[in-house]
Amino acid sequence: MTAPNPRIATQTLPYGMAAIDAAAAVIANGGCVAVPTETVYGLAADAGDSHAVAGIYAAKGRPGFNPLIVHVPTLAAAQALAVFDDHALRLAEAFWPGPLTLVLPMREAAEISALVTAGLPTIAIRVPAHDAVQALLRKTGRPLAAPSANASGSISPTRAEHVLRSLDGRIPLVIDAGPTTRGIESTIIACLDGQVRELRPGPVTRSAVADLLGVAVGGAGAGIEAPGQLASHYAPSKPVRLHATDRRNGEWWIGFGPFAGDATLSASGDPVEAAARLFDALHLADASAASRIAVAPIPDAGLGAAINDRLRRAATPV
Repeated sequence: MTAPNPRIATQTLPYGMAAIDAAAAVIANGGCVAVPTETVYGLAADAGDSHAVAGIYAAKGRPGFNPLIVHVPTLAAAQALAVFDDHALRLAEAFWPGPLTLVLPMREAAEISALVTAGLPTIAIRVPAHDAVQALLRKTGRPLAAPSANASGSISPTRAEHVLRSLDGRIPLVIDAGPTTRGIESTIIACLDGQVRELRPGPVTRSAVADLLGVAVGGAGAGIEAPGQLASHYAPSKPVRLHATDRRNGEWWIGFGPFAGDATLSASGDPVEAAARLFDALHLADASAASRIAVAPIPDAGLGAAINDRLRRAATPV
């Protein structure tokens, strides 16, 4: 694991052209900045600059075998870096810009750092929908590697203050555009060798992909092929108990539906609302005086599968 950067001054700027200009200058000089996407806040650096990408790993303390997602502004920009088969092209046209990452064969001419792909012959790529990251992509004119802007393995950030909780003093700049709308990371779909597989569940559901393509969607293999596949991930500093229908002594209880808890993901049982609030609730629980965290049951259908995926990884000991 890479050692953290020496402590530096971290500036927070509200989203606007002044913030975008400042962030683009940091990236042009080989640095990394935190920027909101529609899913979570990302830690962005030039994906073609190995020194800059190493700065992401250093700030996060991220294992070197875990690849990073490359963000580009358009489908055409993605096609310059990756080989799209018919399945991938249909998915991109249907869901981009948006919370879908595609794992595809990388073009030989693509100038992407091997640190981004973790030495794999594939690239994880997406076109984000948030205005801030789109503005930064267009200002820099570069593909940006941008994993979640938090210390590796800890709770993902959906607000600027979440970024500061683990990266204050490690990065120079955070662009603050308020809370993200989706609240969990993008779905990751691999389109390789004629097969379509879901490597990480997210806002674009497996059934939506299968319905669009008219094919069966497989699951992940045994190895690390994409971000977010570590068994322990998105983790608070406290033990997490899942499927909790009551609060035990010393627990902060995250509710859902009929289980109100100390804070609820959705009183009405709406999975979209729950996804948007998930990491915010985990941050609240982790910052509380309670010694443990409990989470109410969440149905595993549709978007609930992505929420439960994050919760299972959060509850897995390191």
